[in-house]
Amino acid sequence: MKQLLPLAAAGLVLAACGGVPGNSVATVDGDPIKKTDYEHWMTVVQKLSPDLKREQARDQVINLLVSYRWIDGEAERMGVKVSDAEVTKSFTEQKRQSFPKHADYLKFIRESKQTEADIRQRVRLDLLANKLQQQVVKGKEKVSDQAIADFYAANKSRFAQPEKRDLRVVLTQKKAAAERAHTALERGDSWTAVTKRYSIDDTSKASGGKLPAQAKGTLDTDLDKAVFAARKGELVGPVKTQYGYYVFTVTGVVAPTQQTLAEARPAIQQTLAGERQQKALSTFMADFTKRWREKTQCADGYKTADCENGPEPTPSPTPTP
Repeated sequence: MKQLLPLAAAGLVLAACGGVPGNSVATVDGDPIKKTDYEHWMTVVQKLSPDLKREQARDQVINLLVSYRWIDGEAERMGVKVSDAEVTKSFTEQKRQSFPKHADYLKFIRESKQTEADIRQRVRLDLLANKLQQQVVKGKEKVSDQAIADFYAANKSRFAQPEKRDLRVVLTQKKAAAERAHTALERGDSWTAVTKRYSIDDTSKASGGKLPAQAKGTLDTDLDKAVFAARKGELVGPVKTQYGYYVFTVTGVVAPTQQTLAEARPAIQQTLAGERQQKALSTFMADFTKRWREKTQCADGYKTADCENGPEPTPSPTPTP
């Protein structure tokens, strides 16, 4: 309830800064944010982040105090509530996780210049914000069978695994060296001995030339064609690539696979539900910020982008499709 002041008293309180009382830094929907609260949180922020410039700390504090009013106001509008018991439970759990020793908690309170009431207030507002978000996305996890089927049809390749082949390779810089390696392998020399002598690829050399699970389409173009045209156990090469000359044999083949719609359904449902929830949140946040910014007036020297009479907000970058 707002107290009605006599006209003479009101004239003493109001400053010439767009209706913001002289003892306040801002108003949200006509409700003032007192300078005493602002100075208290300035002390806290500067204790917790001593490297912040005063202007940066000012903006953080104004945005914090304004956001408190916005969240409270939106929760009242949407009928969202948080009980004292919920606050106490969350506060106790967070305190236990952050400060196993009560003495450490007391030290933090003392050094940060916060009160327990400050921390409980932040816990309450975090819970309110989470409940608001839950209400905004409620029901958005439901995705129709048709939407899932359409997504599967348009993105079938996302649910496929290409053919994979296990290889043994020798990579040389010169073609002549690759030909000598090929000859040595043909006459029965071991891959370990041949790669040690000829290969310039330290990784495969260390494992006797083994390159497991090479997926189709991921190798150098000419090598990829040769590998996936070769018969298992066939010695092939030299094959010229941008890295040098390869001699290889295919030691194992894993056939390509394609998930069915039924198999892909859980992943698709999760993807589409996430997209719907994110869209709902983005739409809500744009509307929420616009509505409450229009209700927020800040005094000179305290104006931020959250104030209707402050600088224009910087637009968020639009994701590239």
